[in-house]
Amino acid sequence: MVQAQKMRMTKQRRLILDELRKKNDHPTADALYDRVRKRMPRISLGTVYRNLEILTALGEIQTLELSGTQKRYDGIPGKHYHIRCLHCGRLDDAPIAPLSRLEDELYESTVYTIMGHRLEFMGLCPECSKDHEARHIAEAAIAASEASTPN
Repeated sequence: MVQAQKMRMTKQRRLILDELRKKNDHPTADALYDRVRKRMPRISLGTVYRNLEILTALGEIQTLELSGTQKRYDGIPGKHYHIRCLHCGRLDDAPIAPLSRLEDELYESTVYTIMGHRLEFMGLCPECSKDHEARHIAEAAIAASEASTPN
């Protein structure tokens, strides 16, 4: 099925790919559908989902299945890692090279045939880190004022 579709880059498929690569924000299929629909109002959500599967199978994009979240899509097909904000869900590319040596070492010490690996970093994005710090400062100030107020 994918082989026959590989020959033809349909208008819908091209638009989905263009929208996905326009911003490196790793959208869900629903978010991408909202963006695509602005340029092609009659496209269906099912068409977007089907074409995302096809584009993944063709190696044009990546489907990201991160722990505890909806599938997200990445317009950069090459192997790379991601950082996910635990507070707001923002997802960014991690600025490190893939650890190919890790797969090589595991391949030598197991009976498994290693096909690849996934590595996800988690933390707080810059905006949520600021909010987190501001919240802790405010909580500390409230606690200090309550401690100094006589009962």
